[in-house]
Amino acid sequence: MKQLTPTTRNYPQDVTIIEVDGREFIIIGTAHVSQESAALVRQVISQEQPNCVCVELDPQRYKTLIEKNKWENLNLKEVIRRKQLTTLLVNLLLSAYQKKLGQGLGILPGAELLEATKAAQEFDIPIALCDRDVRITLRRAWYSMSFWEKMKLLSSGLIGMFESPELSEEMLAEMRQTDVLSEMMKELGQFLPVLKMVLIDERDTYIAQKTRAATGQRIVSVVGAGHVEGICHALRTRSERDLSEVEEIPQTSFLWKVVGWGIPVIILGAIAYIGYSQGLNAAGENVILWVLANGIPSAIGTALALGHPITILTAFVAAPLTSLTPVIGAGYVTAFVQVYLQPPKIKELQSVGEDINHVKKWWQNRLLRVFLVFILSGLGSLIGTYVGAYGILSNMVGVGG
Repeated sequence: MKQLTPTTRNYPQDVTIIEVDGREFIIIGTAHVSQESAALVRQVISQEQPNCVCVELDPQRYKTLIEKNKWENLNLKEVIRRKQLTTLLVNLLLSAYQKKLGQGLGILPGAELLEATKAAQEFDIPIALCDRDVRITLRRAWYSMSFWEKMKLLSSGLIGMFESPELSEEMLAEMRQTDVLSEMMKELGQFLPVLKMVLIDERDTYIAQKTRAATGQRIVSVVGAGHVEGICHALRTRSERDLSEVEEIPQTSFLWKVVGWGIPVIILGAIAYIGYSQGLNAAGENVILWVLANGIPSAIGTALALGHPITILTAFVAAPLTSLTPVIGAGYVTAFVQVYLQPPKIKELQSVGEDINHVKKWWQNRLLRVFLVFILSGLGSLIGTYVGAYGILSNMVGVGG
């Protein structure tokens, strides 16, 4: 192994070198949309000639970065069947925002991570993909948040997505400074503590443990600058954790299960009580009330999304039924029908990363329109559930009185 003296290691402060148990870890903190970061990564790997190069990627993200036809292979129906449409949308929002930042600097998001793998391959150095599966990370983040935290995240994400941030390499260099990043992490923790725990803290521990498991005395690790402090702390303290714990998808809490099944029981019980107290005609009227209260708002939401006419009809029929079960929502039913009737074209899948930044394109791009159908039909069904429940319970109280 090439021996390096302090004078030959004239690295910027984006590079942190620590020694643990006789092993050397060179941590490169990067900005994922920085050309300067990509150049620094190659310089360090070339100069250090490490035993292994660790990168902040999982196999799924690595495959996405190297495949140009990633969207053409998207099985949207399978995504909907697995109820992962929300996860896909959040992933798209984050990717699109990062891509917008990179366009102004002439570099694609994740280019420095790819540069790390390319440099390692050129020097015949083993590569270790040390990040947790992005699908697990996103799903853990989503299922760990409350309903209002999810709304807070989506609203802030949509607002940020349509902004036009202008970042120079100088601004990115400043952002990579430890004090600035520490402040940003604090702000994220205050804004959405659960999100910081899943996206930052858990992955710091995960990446550090995978990095420590890499073979060799000298390891170069390429990670986002926001992870450097946490990873270095985990390496220095030799902290260990059962990684299977942070690879599990959180289960729905017992309370939410009770609420989810409790609402249908209450609604059906109220209709049955009305029928017992006032007769079948009164019960039938309340059934119609439930159908209209759920079906109309969901159908309107689907129409506002410019869903196919049959999808609009499906929303009207499905919403009253899906509102009586927590197993599946109206949004997933309408999204599946919309994909079946108007599947996205190849060119629309290819341009979704750009189209997502333009409001009008959400109605023009068929993939984005599926998301609109999913969101607006589900929102309409949610509103209808509360309106219908209020009307039926009011009628029950009136009957009882």
